[in-house]
Amino acid sequence: MNNNDINVIDLFCGCGGLSYGFEMAGYNVLLGIDNDKMALETFKLNHKNSKIICGDITEIKYTDIINLIGDKQIDLIVGGPPCQGMSLSGPRKFHDPRNKLYLSFIRLVEEIQPKGFVIENVPGLISLFGGAIKDSILQEFSRLGYKVEYKVLNAAEYGVPQFRKRVIFVGLKEGVFSFPEPTHNENNYVSCGMAISDLPSLDKDYLGAEEEGYESLPICDYQVTMRDGSKKLFNHVAAKHSEQVKHVISLVPEGGNYKNLPNEYKDTRKFNVAWTRFDSKKPAPTIDTGHRHHFHYKLNRVPTVRESARIQSFPDKFVFLGNKTQQFRQVGNAVPPILAQKIAEQIKKYL
Repeated sequence: MNNNDINVIDLFCGCGGLSYGFEMAGYNVLLGIDNDKMALETFKLNHKNSKIICGDITEIKYTDIINLIGDKQIDLIVGGPPCQGMSLSGPRKFHDPRNKLYLSFIRLVEEIQPKGFVIENVPGLISLFGGAIKDSILQEFSRLGYKVEYKVLNAAEYGVPQFRKRVIFVGLKEGVFSFPEPTHNENNYVSCGMAISDLPSLDKDYLGAEEEGYESLPICDYQVTMRDGSKKLFNHVAAKHSEQVKHVISLVPEGGNYKNLPNEYKDTRKFNVAWTRFDSKKPAPTIDTGHRHHFHYKLNRVPTVRESARIQSFPDKFVFLGNKTQQFRQVGNAVPPILAQKIAEQIKKYL
């Protein structure tokens, strides 16, 4: 099958990092479904040929999808169902209503019968309830005729400038999936400095703008890739910190965290990623949906949305909509597109 003929729908799509990676690999993304209206606005802006459905996945039927995409064949269903509310209590176990988001994913796979599916989640899912959720996922899809493989992948090992581990399940009707081999290790990781050093520093009085020009040329292959197709810089606006916060950040050395602070500041934020400064020579720690815990490797401020997006491997032409909080949430919740692209290219071999 020509990869340009492979049709994908993305459930729990958010802003669309997972499906954007599939698009980068040449797939057709027909549809994104989510209940976050602003994330869907971002999805639509960056997936020009895709339809969207905003609503509760438990109430969305196959007929609703057909009404939007017509008679096009759906070859793959991808998505990251949230595991909040997961339950295995009582005799019904996996079919407890609190597992409704996963069950909706399974229901749509059963109704649509695609050639394959991809599920992304946090690694903790594997051991949740002693592995019972993971076992139930394998059993449910096996019942539907899919051969399922799963593996914890670290995005840094596939060229993403971020240590981000996620479990990926891939199910296929034909063939047994083999995950792509890592392309990077500690000798050639894409570092945080390589990811964002070409972006305007915004460390003086100027905090940036939602749209502006580049100030310098790219200095490495990753920056060239990130700038491809973009003549302007979007979402690069710095936070306005108090002098006190800037002072505390200034006390943290590159690659350090709250443990490096003087005693009077150590207890201001009590968790293991507090006051963490990026290391310019290593991939960043996992980008989350907040934006108060990590700091630029050199500047005394939190990263901008664009810097976080670069670390997630979103190209500069991918523009985020909404207020700052919404933009950071969209970036942090996403699957890194470059990691998704590697998975998509591997799946292509089986279709």
